[in-house]
Amino acid sequence: MSETATATIQETKVITARFEADGSLDAYLESGGYEGLRKALAMSPGDVIEAVKTAGLRGRGGAGFPTGVKWGFIPQDVRPSYIVCNADEGEPGTFKDRELMEKDPHQLIEGMAIGAHAIGCTQMYIYVRGEFGYAARVLERAAREAYEKGYLGRNIFGSDFDLDLIIHRGAGAYICGEETALLESLEGRRGQPRLRPPFPATHGLYGKPTVVNNVETFACVPHIMVRGPEWFRGLGTEKSPGTKMFCVSGDVVRPGNFEVPFSTTARDLIEGLAGGVKDGKKLKAFTPGGASSTPFFGPDKLDTHMDWESVAAAGSLLGTGAIIVFAEDACMVRAALRYTRFYAHESCGKCTPCREGTYWLESTLRRIEDGGGREADLDIMVDVAGNIGGRSFCALGDFATAPVTSTVKLWRDEYTAHIKQKGCPFGR
Repeated sequence: MSETATATIQETKVITARFEADGSLDAYLESGGYEGLRKALAMSPGDVIEAVKTAGLRGRGGAGFPTGVKWGFIPQDVRPSYIVCNADEGEPGTFKDRELMEKDPHQLIEGMAIGAHAIGCTQMYIYVRGEFGYAARVLERAAREAYEKGYLGRNIFGSDFDLDLIIHRGAGAYICGEETALLESLEGRRGQPRLRPPFPATHGLYGKPTVVNNVETFACVPHIMVRGPEWFRGLGTEKSPGTKMFCVSGDVVRPGNFEVPFSTTARDLIEGLAGGVKDGKKLKAFTPGGASSTPFFGPDKLDTHMDWESVAAAGSLLGTGAIIVFAEDACMVRAALRYTRFYAHESCGKCTPCREGTYWLESTLRRIEDGGGREADLDIMVDVAGNIGGRSFCALGDFATAPVTSTVKLWRDEYTAHIKQKGCPFGR
């Protein structure tokens, strides 16, 4: 840990405050659970949406779109409409939604129920990643408890509000984290992205108006209802209000999920809460928001404030808040290869730039790592990446190019060393 590390930094636990409880309905109710839903049902749907807008809640799935604005897009004269939770958390280095589902499932259900009241829907879905078998079972148990106690079903809290929940398990496809591919899968078709427009707000699940948010986003909603939008705005920054769960993994002493206000620095997260780079090594690189679409940062970016605007100004994207740390002896060519291999494997194959481009990038990176690279490969890879980004059917093609372009830019000397030495000069 460096001398400038803030060892005394502490988490601000809001959506993670109940993680030490047993996740049962009784424990949830003892800490004020479902009071947010009770309060929301006493408000008009429009007032609920306005409260979420006032709070400034932004989607925690990566794009950061204002949640209240998204809910406000739903037409009130078209029925039925749907709420869908995107719990298909497949982003490399991201594991926050899984912990939220496993340790506090009722928080998610309550947040979704408040959203359902806000848009006037009576049926909602949680699309759970296929590999999250335990999380799915926890959610199913929580749903049964909620039905038994009247927080789901008919006439919730004695009102005329009826609501049903369906928990759907995916089949393990990364592409289904893209919201329209998720909707295709929910409808029983192959998970591939849809052409937009039209957008899910008007033509979503079964062609009806649909809101899609992720687990962390819905988890924030009950706290806004109970504590008020002004309280929520008092955390974080003006444009990035509230707290954020950051997943810190890789070459650190204490990997894990940490909830802090937006604008906390990467240094505080990596050197403070995560204990710094393990084995006393120096930091070489980190991704600020996961592998996809978030170019690598070097040590000079450690004091970047972790909010959407600051990370973008520094040259990357906040994404899902997955900070993956690389020590000084990590091979960045191999890191780019591993990421690119993942995207090539997970490409749905619907469009040529992504299907063929990711395969070509993976093949070239493997050849460089194995000692058969050429100096010309570097500029060719950057050119190919430029012909993938912005030209694929969905954003997966854009995501796949960031590991290649950023490592070639920042660690071109490592690529050159691979080429000159006919193999990887690093031990790992």
